[in-house]
Amino acid sequence: MEKMALTSQNTLLFSSTSLPKNSSSPLFFSKHRNKLFGLSLSSSKPTLRIASRNNNINPIKCSVSEVTEPITEEKRKLMRRADIRNIAIVAHVDHGKTTLVDAMLKQTKVFRDNQTVQERIMDSNDLERERGITILSKNTSVTYKDAKINIIDTPGHSDFGGEVERILNMVEGILLVVDSVEGPMPQTRFVLKKALEFGHAVVVVVNKIDRSSARPEFVVNSTFELFIELNATDEQCDFQVIYASGIKGKAGLSPENLAEDLGPLFETIMRCIPGPRIDKDGSLQMLVTSTEYEGHKGRIAIGRLEAGVLEKGMEVKVCTSEDSCRYARVSELYVYEKFFRVPADRVEAGDICAVCGISDIQIGETIADKLTGKALPSIKVEEPTVKMAFAINTSPFVGREGKYVTSRNLRDRLYRELERNLAMKVEDGETADTFIVSGRGTLHITILIENMRREGYEFMVGPPKVINKKVNDKVLEPYEIATVEVPEEHMGAVVELLGKRRGQMFDMQGVGSEGTTLVKYKIPTRGLLGLRNAILTASRGTAILNTVFDCYGPWAGDMSTRDLGSLVAFEGGTSTSYAIASSQERGQMFIAPGTEVYKGQIIGIHQRPGDLALNVCKKKAATNIRSNKEQSVILDTPLDYSLDDCIEYIQEDELVEITPQSIRMSKNPKLAKKGR
Repeated sequence: MEKMALTSQNTLLFSSTSLPKNSSSPLFFSKHRNKLFGLSLSSSKPTLRIASRNNNINPIKCSVSEVTEPITEEKRKLMRRADIRNIAIVAHVDHGKTTLVDAMLKQTKVFRDNQTVQERIMDSNDLERERGITILSKNTSVTYKDAKINIIDTPGHSDFGGEVERILNMVEGILLVVDSVEGPMPQTRFVLKKALEFGHAVVVVVNKIDRSSARPEFVVNSTFELFIELNATDEQCDFQVIYASGIKGKAGLSPENLAEDLGPLFETIMRCIPGPRIDKDGSLQMLVTSTEYEGHKGRIAIGRLEAGVLEKGMEVKVCTSEDSCRYARVSELYVYEKFFRVPADRVEAGDICAVCGISDIQIGETIADKLTGKALPSIKVEEPTVKMAFAINTSPFVGREGKYVTSRNLRDRLYRELERNLAMKVEDGETADTFIVSGRGTLHITILIENMRREGYEFMVGPPKVINKKVNDKVLEPYEIATVEVPEEHMGAVVELLGKRRGQMFDMQGVGSEGTTLVKYKIPTRGLLGLRNAILTASRGTAILNTVFDCYGPWAGDMSTRDLGSLVAFEGGTSTSYAIASSQERGQMFIAPGTEVYKGQIIGIHQRPGDLALNVCKKKAATNIRSNKEQSVILDTPLDYSLDDCIEYIQEDELVEITPQSIRMSKNPKLAKKGR
């Protein structure tokens, strides 16, 4: 699509191919030209929107007009609640949404003035803090001018898209957070597409506006183009833009004039995002969009009350989309206030609440009125694209560290994961101790592996494989959009790498003033397996790779994802400096002296194709010839591969052994080939 440009005469140029329907009207041109220059079309005369420097925020005229829907008999019964706003904060990974939520919580006095608060409050999970990403969506609420704003912080990584799809059922609007330098990225496209399909109101927050290379005009233009690409309506394209610095807790209606706080952002949420549409006097209906588990409370169902009133101790009917219903009783009821769940005796339609007492409740089921209740449409999420085989640990070191090692333990834990992870699937494998786990991507499954490992499980996993489809006797495979941000000096090596893996470039542009290029490829999911490490090596650790699922397409043909073989332990024992000194001439080692190894364990990367068996436990022969001093041995630092690295590295005949304290790779004894 051709780009639109801002000329020196302040004229907005549109390409004929990029205009949505009804774009020939003068209103359309004036509306969007004004929006892109920070103007609000509140009357016949456009006025410049500038946030004041003090806390008395000027009235904000929202540029978002309500989507005109045909008023049916059913709609006539529904009303809007003015005292509640339900919003989800969505963005690409690392665009600063969790930091923005921190600032919103602090400025609405969720915490005491003398309370010590850590950074990224919403990332409460240990794994989230270590990796710096949001994995699970979190609910919180703030109070602004007597209105309650329920905020849901969502994951930014495409592998957790299932979490975002569920959450959009609970809200009426989204804050789309976009980095002021990078602009819309792959996950921005994914979440925006879903939000537009739901018909939600969208407020665009251009975050990190204080960065030295910020380019707000480009980012707003790119976001507008994205709306058009995704077939947004004219009303949706007329989005409100807020400029913010989440880390400083400032926001404004123009990049040059930020208020001292997030007042303009809160005002915009109140004006631009509608309250929930509810049937106050109708029969009770609540779709369960998320579940949690607590030891003394059991399973907790979370969702937004669509109609009626829910009370503590109430008898309810739990319905599925197949019209099968069962009866239950609500033992406890909670709403979200500030950062905590607070007990409530009664919840009215439109609010988000948590329900206890229904031990077998599942995501997608409806809590309904005992007599007249009907099921709401169930939640649908996109299909998984990658699968991995999980099996019990069969290495000689089995049971040394783990608490749960049997196939029954493994089976119970995997099927328990399905209760809250809708985008994941588990099937029984070819043997009784093997299970096939399917997910949105390798990271999606890796997070499950890491959580299981910390819980004390011991098991083995095979290499990731893509899930193909067969349509009209033709094999189709998943394709993804890969976006690589790379310094110009490493551009050639990265382009060559992506080309080898059947990637097709469709866009290239410069980013900011830092000499960085952004390239976009359409590439088979197969080609992405092991690509992250290869790109980091080729760019000396400077490239950033982001991917998002695009579609299923024709089989791209054979491709090689790894050129080098593995170094394999010839026998078990404890590795020695003497043996490693001679072995490191054959490639890069994974182990240091004094490491226990077993026969068949992968101990390094061979410098040539094909595997090579080595004895790293060999000791120096003791002789009766005296020497004045021991010969000093210089050893290379061994490669330190993380769980993600190991899963990307292994091939068809290799496995990763997962234990609470160790991650090892080994040859699969069932598929072992003779080493050369």
